[in-house]
Amino acid sequence: MPTVSTGFKKAVKQLSDKEKEAIILKAARRDGELYDLLAIELGELTPEEAYEQTAEKIRELMMDTTGRYLGRALTKSLRKSAKEIARFKRITKDVKLETDLHLYLLRLIFDNFTGQFDSYYKAFYTATARLLQRTIQLIRKNLHEDYHLEYKDELDSFLEQIHSRNKPLSFDLPREFVVE
Repeated sequence: MPTVSTGFKKAVKQLSDKEKEAIILKAARRDGELYDLLAIELGELTPEEAYEQTAEKIRELMMDTTGRYLGRALTKSLRKSAKEIARFKRITKDVKLETDLHLYLLRLIFDNFTGQFDSYYKAFYTATARLLQRTIQLIRKNLHEDYHLEYKDELDSFLEQIHSRNKPLSFDLPREFVVE
């Protein structure tokens, strides 16, 4: 992201309100993320509504996945879903809702696609395990301990399902979510 120079700041301050409005509207039309950010800042869109929209996109990405090699297609859909979550995070800065989106994606995977974990290609299995690891780290780092108890049972279930497969992972994944 470019650094804003002092000359640029001065030039923006000298613009009239009408010119600033035109520039903002032009930029918002070109960039969907900027539009959503402005919509939240201006109260047109709540973080909960943005959560619902993102959850629907994730559901569509995962449930509409097809292809000759379903494991590969699911891995691509999982990556796209992770990008949607990252976009949501940049727009709202809401860690709790971001965590809920991670868990929503994990629920979709574990409710519908665990059969793909046994595939010859282990990319989907590994990507899911990495998503689970990131979710655990996100909860530990950014959420209060009370939420740890709320998420423990579900995370332990996911961890158990991952470890029940006899596939090696290139990273350490805990056997259970430890509440401190």
